Amino acid sequence: MAGLAGDRQRNLKFHGGPDRALCLWSLEVIEQLRQEGHPIAPGSVGENLTLSGLDWASLAPGSQLCLGDQVRLEITDYATPCRTIMKWFSDRRFSRISHKHHPGSSRLYARVLQEGWVRTGDRAFVPAAGA
Repeated sequence: MAGLAGDRQRNLKFHGGPDRALCLWSLEVIEQLRQEGHPIAPGSVGENLTLSGLDWASLAPGSQLCLGDQVRLEITDYATPCRTIMKWFSDRRFSRISHKHHPGSSRLYARVLQEGWVRTGDRAFVPAAGA
């Protein structure tokens, strides 16, 4: 699976492909950034899915996530921010969401292990060990 149906990437050198099929981000991180004064909103920095209710800082490459009752993902990497998202940061310092500088606030890339439908409001969760 290459990602979301109908979704296309403009820069295939840095985005897309099986190991970067989806870009995920935390609603709680977005809300924290807004409290810091950044004019950011869900979807504004290129993530495909905005998730809530997860311990975002504990997710790392190799972690698995379930979305709803069908989709299973594996986190493959931290998304490195670039200047194309600069306008969403009040001080223009997009490194605010760099895993290297601010662990726990980065977007995450994921590969699709099990395809299916994801709907707004579907629960995102880390599956139990061995599940």
